[in-house]
Amino acid sequence: MNSFPRKLITEWRRLTLAVEGGTMIVACSGGADSCSLLLAVKELTDRKKLGHNIIAAHFDHGLRNESSDDAEFVRELCNTNGIEFVLGREHVSQRGNLEENARNARYSFLARTAQKHNAFAVLTGHTINDQAETFLLNLIRGSGSDGLSAMPPVRPLAKCDADLVRPLVRIATREETVEYCAGHGVEFRRDPMNEDPSFTRVRIRREVIPLLSELNPRIVATLARTAEHFAAVPLIEPLPEKLRSSDLVKVSEKERLALIRAWMIERRGSSRRLTFAHINAVDKLLTSTKSGRVVELPGGAVVERSGGWLSYRTE
Repeated sequence: MNSFPRKLITEWRRLTLAVEGGTMIVACSGGADSCSLLLAVKELTDRKKLGHNIIAAHFDHGLRNESSDDAEFVRELCNTNGIEFVLGREHVSQRGNLEENARNARYSFLARTAQKHNAFAVLTGHTINDQAETFLLNLIRGSGSDGLSAMPPVRPLAKCDADLVRPLVRIATREETVEYCAGHGVEFRRDPMNEDPSFTRVRIRREVIPLLSELNPRIVATLARTAEHFAAVPLIEPLPEKLRSSDLVKVSEKERLALIRAWMIERRGSSRRLTFAHINAVDKLLTSTKSGRVVELPGGAVVERSGGWLSYRTE
């Protein structure tokens, strides 16, 4: 057995994932990472190391003229390897943050697919490189410790009963996924958007990381390992819908900022695009002499101080 699927089954067992009797959805864009994951899972199934039904799910964002070609590539890859194929199509809005809109639409499709097929897991091809890039991206944005923390290999997937599983995120680099595809004669698809420098992540991948590699040839592994040290601490109990201003000003600045941040994350459902600048702006509302002032947040939400309370609402 090739070292790639061997590492995958070892990680699978380390994560204590079920080895037989279920259905799993493998998200496949047609790129090297997701294709290698799909092929490795199929190889493990053929070798009786795993005993699950495999469904490959491809989502067409409708953002490029070539997107239908990507879908047909994944369909043909599945036909060749005897894998069930599911296609989702939706024209993603280009208003606001395009990358986030595409991500939300994709995960919504995966959740619906998992629910429809009663799948226990949705697998994605995130690698060590993705971990490192995400760490740098959030660092540049000024995220807190949970934003800098590593993408977990397993977490619940919203709006369905399945888990989101990233089995490669601790064990495989992008170079390894390319090599595994080449070994299977698979000429994977390349998304031109992954070469577009207007996206910050692309500049991190193509400019920042190569520069850092000159100082540390193992920078990708180092950054991914560093992200592991920023494990987010879950809240012990839910925070209230509103925060009383008079209670907040009584605690230390450090405690107050941590509480505001945790409250905002709970209201929003995640820490994505939330920076210390937003948290500090909310903190300043507490000492503002102008009642009714608001702080605008990413995604169209606001925090408002009114009547001695901080409240969170979407526009």
